[in-house]
Amino acid sequence: MLTNFNNHTDSPRLVDPASLAFQSLLDKFAPTDATVLIVGETGTGKEVVARYLHHHSQRRHGPFLAVNCGALTESLAEAELFGHEKGAFTGATQSHPGWFESAQGGTLLLDEIGELSPSLQVKLLRVLQEREITRVGSRKAIKVDVRVIAATHVDLAQAIRERRFREDLFYRLNIAVVPLPPLRQRREDIPLLAQHFLALYARRLGRPARRLSPDALEALREYSWPGNIRELENTLHNAVLLSREETLTPAQLRLAGYSEHGFNESNDSTLDSFLQQQLTSQPQQLFDRVISSLINNALSMTDQNQTQAAALLGISRHTLRTHLANQGMIKGRRKALVTPSSSSAHGTQERELRIGYQKFGNLGVLKARQSLEHSFAQQGISVLWSEFPAGPQLLYALQNNEIDFGTTGEVPPIFAQASGNAVTYIAWEPPAPSSVGIVVPHESDIRTISDLRGKRISVNKGSNVHWLLLQLLEEAGIGLDELKVVYTPPKYPLTASDYLSVDAWMMWDPLLSAAESNPELRVLVNGEGRVRNHQFYLARRDYVEQHDDILRQLVESLQQTGLFIDSHRHEASMLLAQELGLEVSSVERALTRRSHKTRAMAFEVIKEQQTIADRFYALGLINKPVRVRDAVWQFSSALALIE
Repeated sequence: MLTNFNNHTDSPRLVDPASLAFQSLLDKFAPTDATVLIVGETGTGKEVVARYLHHHSQRRHGPFLAVNCGALTESLAEAELFGHEKGAFTGATQSHPGWFESAQGGTLLLDEIGELSPSLQVKLLRVLQEREITRVGSRKAIKVDVRVIAATHVDLAQAIRERRFREDLFYRLNIAVVPLPPLRQRREDIPLLAQHFLALYARRLGRPARRLSPDALEALREYSWPGNIRELENTLHNAVLLSREETLTPAQLRLAGYSEHGFNESNDSTLDSFLQQQLTSQPQQLFDRVISSLINNALSMTDQNQTQAAALLGISRHTLRTHLANQGMIKGRRKALVTPSSSSAHGTQERELRIGYQKFGNLGVLKARQSLEHSFAQQGISVLWSEFPAGPQLLYALQNNEIDFGTTGEVPPIFAQASGNAVTYIAWEPPAPSSVGIVVPHESDIRTISDLRGKRISVNKGSNVHWLLLQLLEEAGIGLDELKVVYTPPKYPLTASDYLSVDAWMMWDPLLSAAESNPELRVLVNGEGRVRNHQFYLARRDYVEQHDDILRQLVESLQQTGLFIDSHRHEASMLLAQELGLEVSSVERALTRRSHKTRAMAFEVIKEQQTIADRFYALGLINKPVRVRDAVWQFSSALALIE
């Protein structure tokens, strides 16, 4: 598959389950006109996949054009994409159509979309919305009939948090996503791809056919392929070009780190051995020591340039500065409390509220309606949103001062408290036990909870479904050592590799509701009679102390949003379904089985949280006991309750 589709009949048929999974996605997306976002590491074949989508679409007889957004110069990028009129700028001696006009009736690949400048992102968003472009130097809009495929190796979610990529453009592109797994995650394809490239370059170079020795094939399988398929292709191209023998040996492949004794011990293995040794001999504050060493070395290698050091570590500059502040190397970021007197004396000081959310529930609807931004803008308060796949990841961002407020289930704040996170409970929503459950393949031999013994179960560690799993195991009399728990973030739809890697998945709404509609899946049990499944709103303690007025208004907005959901459930479902990429009926079913009335913290809820915390500590899943009531906002009782 992942070869040149100009001659697609000569392409190898890949067999790895991961490849078959995204092949299935391609076959579903290709006949449609939906915008597709291809995400994958460099060299994974993003342009080849885009050509496949074009070749199997109704636009196959139209043009296919690819433009590298990272190669566009800032000064001429707009003219390149949208065209220009004669005299629009110096050197524009005649009118010229841009990439969009040239692709009329066909497909346009915007490769490396993450490198597009912010100003062009705004204009591209309008083109995708209105399906029309305006040439540079003209005021006349030109309609375009083009299918857009975007590709990137950049983590766009991280780019949004760092304000390098527009969130609204991301959602416009994020309609149909094709995640391309790296070659190291689909090793079963390597022999087929290798044979294809050997035959291809032997034919092109006019050389006799080449084949791989068993040792050479094994070397290809073992190699990590940081450059992915492109590196594999170049390796075999070079081998065919330089070898005189018909059979290629490992030495002729010239793979980095390979000797006659095989590959040298990997850096990952060396690192693992070192950490295991440290955990055995000097476990005290090892985490802090490792983080400190990483940061100090990165700063040393970049001459103390924080931006470059953050890029080297693969984190944002903001996260780096948070760690530096924790180490006392710089002053921590603290926002001054704005009082009425200070505002009047010095003018209104703009404040900020950074919200972490998941695309569901009150916060998801509140963001979709954009009413909070309008309300706070009049008070000089800017609102920034960051999306997270689940509660544990959201609370990690809260701990690292990347967000100020967010919502999770019952279990994540307990893990956060145990790790020293200064999290504060602000409010809660009533229980929804049927919103969590365990899902198995429809044809699975798992028919009862007792059948889970010896199975592999996927769960997001420290999430609400983690608590449900513990309850299920206790109900069936199964110990944690009698099955394999695979800690992984939530994911849906499931791929072929997911079905091979585990036997069951712990899910929560709206993914659970979507799974219920999937004929290939079956809900074994849900949380009814087993867990409460509360939802909590949480904030950083220092933010609560400085901006309690903002939080009061935010909670009131959440209460009003809850009323809107309950009285306009279908409309709310449509708003969320568009964001989630799920069927409206699935989202509406998920909204129906939970209450959306935001309430002040109550003694009964705190007591239930404490019970869960004590259980996790008793099982050794958190390293110290926690007192839930110590983390409750003391002003919560002043909140107006909506009954």
